[in-house]
Amino acid sequence: MSWHQGLLVSFDLETTGTDVEQDRIVTAALLRLEGDGRPAAKLTWLVDPGVPIPDEAAAIHGISTAYVQEHGRPPATAIEEITEALADALRAEIPLVVMNARYDLSLLDRECRRHGLRTLTERLGHAPAPVIDPLVLDKHVDRYRKGKRALQALCGHYGVRLDGAHEAGADAAAAAGVARRIGEKYPAVALPSPRALHTLQEQAAAEQAASFQAYLRRSGDPRAIVEPAWPLIPYQAGA
Repeated sequence: MSWHQGLLVSFDLETTGTDVEQDRIVTAALLRLEGDGRPAAKLTWLVDPGVPIPDEAAAIHGISTAYVQEHGRPPATAIEEITEALADALRAEIPLVVMNARYDLSLLDRECRRHGLRTLTERLGHAPAPVIDPLVLDKHVDRYRKGKRALQALCGHYGVRLDGAHEAGADAAAAAGVARRIGEKYPAVALPSPRALHTLQEQAAAEQAASFQAYLRRSGDPRAIVEPAWPLIPYQAGA
């Protein structure tokens, strides 16, 4: 049986921005999904990040500074729960679906460090694995397709329903749906071992980064650097 026919856990964050080194978690969702896609369990968090939520971010996910100050959990408490829930799933070797994992998992890593908590890597004793990233998989199996590859675009391309874009639970469910459709459609990634798929994505993500870096340098930015590491950007003290 391939990974796409079995139990999956899917994870998504909504945040204050797009900088993994500086931005903060606002909401998180972790869904446990049966092999047929039915939800088996759902955990959600609303976090008061301790900093103002920029208007641009609030316009995307609909959550204001005032709202999280009134209803949100303290960040250290919520981030501890989020990280341990992910660790529990990965200890059980349940594949973790994360759209653009390099972003979500790196930002969570930095939040743990910010609040003096053990990172996901420290809890597991190794980098997070097995992870399934629909963005990396889609670029791998359909490299030359034109158009956007954000989650909404992938849902449209693969015929996956997305109710409430930029709500963490809805995005997590849709990401898992896209991942399953890719597994169904492309036998080359329908591997029986999630660990083997994880290794394939590490290699694919590095190749994709190198290709994009070369494109940027050809396009007039000779010093452009695109991070090749996946699913976690290495932490650099003082960054």
